Amino acid sequence: MRFPARLLLLLLSLSLLRGAPQLAPLFTDGVVLQCEQAVRVWGKADPGERLTVEFAGQKVDTLALGDGTWRAELAPLTANGTPAVLTVSSPQGSRVVRDVLVGEVWLASGQSNMAAPLSSTPDAAERLRESADGQLRFFIVEKQTAAAPATDLRGKWEASAPGTAGALSAVAYHFARELRMHRKRPVAIILAAWGGTPIEAWMSLGAFREPPALEAPLRKWEDALAQQARVLANPALATDYSAALKAWRQEVEPAFNQATKAYNEAKAAGKAVGDKPKPSRPEPSNPDPMGIPSPSKRPQTPTVCHNAMIAPLAPFSLQGVLWYQGEQNAGAGLEYRALLPRLIADWRKLWGAELPFLYVQLPAFGKDPTPVAEKGWPWLREAQLMARSVPRTAMAVAIDLGNPDDVHPDGKQHVGHRLALLARREVHGEALTASGPLPASMRAEGPAFRIHFTATGAGLVAGQAPWRARGVEPLPTDRLVGFFLAGEDRCWHPAEARIEGDSVVVSSSSVPRPVAVRYGWANSPRCNLYNSEGLPASPFRSDDWPR
Repeated sequence: MRFPARLLLLLLSLSLLRGAPQLAPLFTDGVVLQCEQAVRVWGKADPGERLTVEFAGQKVDTLALGDGTWRAELAPLTANGTPAVLTVSSPQGSRVVRDVLVGEVWLASGQSNMAAPLSSTPDAAERLRESADGQLRFFIVEKQTAAAPATDLRGKWEASAPGTAGALSAVAYHFARELRMHRKRPVAIILAAWGGTPIEAWMSLGAFREPPALEAPLRKWEDALAQQARVLANPALATDYSAALKAWRQEVEPAFNQATKAYNEAKAAGKAVGDKPKPSRPEPSNPDPMGIPSPSKRPQTPTVCHNAMIAPLAPFSLQGVLWYQGEQNAGAGLEYRALLPRLIADWRKLWGAELPFLYVQLPAFGKDPTPVAEKGWPWLREAQLMARSVPRTAMAVAIDLGNPDDVHPDGKQHVGHRLALLARREVHGEALTASGPLPASMRAEGPAFRIHFTATGAGLVAGQAPWRARGVEPLPTDRLVGFFLAGEDRCWHPAEARIEGDSVVVSSSSVPRPVAVRYGWANSPRCNLYNSEGLPASPFRSDDWPR
């Protein structure tokens, strides 16, 4: 009788283990909880099960709903860097989360310039040596796609250290490190970013359906859904793709990656390089547009990144959002005027809170046939500038941190620094200058144009970028450059500009009666208006002439 009794106990213990409440994926060892606001904790359990959440002296009871989901809310917590324990218990068992800190948590998202890891920066070795900080933590969301909002995701909490920090976004790392220094509290980053993705991939289906409906992304999503249905109805398409991709990764990808690495290293060293390497045979393409694309491609289908990488994060309590994206939408600046505000509203609706939203304006990139562009990146930057009208948003200008020859410029620490300045002022209320000059009014005054600026700090100056790409000439510091005037003929001419207090007065002998002014209006403009704090002015224009 002894053996059956032991077996019964074993089965009973396994049953209890299976019945223990489940926590959402973010609630694992090492998690950082948001301070100074209600903290939402949630998961799954047996329908009707009673649960108790305990943390920092609080005990909150809740009940699992009919679908098995449960949610509890802790009262606002004080920032605390001492590791603590979070417990969720029920009659069926308990879950224990250890090494829990309380600080501020930021969601960092976007495409490759946000995703670019600290290990990819030129000074990575030095940065990593100084990266050990148990109170700077991060959770990198594994790249996934989904046709509908998911509830699960993959990733784990890591503390910043020489062996871990290299995987974190360089921009987010420098942002968090600066906040740690000034705020003296734990800081955490949840990184959900994917290179080459358009903004539409990060928005929910509901965001496109909000009136007035955005028909183009809705049609693209419906087409993708129809293609996915064909794949699901013919499973051989998916299995054939999987087999072809496996063979390609074994037979082609290693040599292709090695050739690409050598090419990039030679280019970075300033050596002469020919055409970019190509694989010995084309990589297979995923027949399901809702799935993860083939290795060199990135998700382009609306909603798929939002569904898999953003939706499962809510409603985890956050301090705010960092957003660095736009390169993939750079040819559609006018459309971005609607898309960016909708993404902000979409995420705030998902979280049920007016999250602070800090974003990066695109830096310089690309060659310009004319000093005043007729198409391209300036219109995307303008859409980003216009999004400042959305409440609780702020924009970090990075026009001076670009590389005309590389869409992935170095100098990520300066982007992180400018975002941190915005967080310190806009979110934490510190009295400091956090942005460069922004145009407040523009008007013609006879043969000249006067632009009045805000955010002038200690004064307007002809400044210099803190970082410069190889081969880029330094800007002059004895005069302003980057201003252009046009008359009724709409022909643009370079103009002289002088600083008068909080204004810049622009004139040109070639334009005796100016009707419009533009500044930094090129893909890679040479422009140097700063405030004395070293922060650059955003590109802008006074006209609304079509491209």
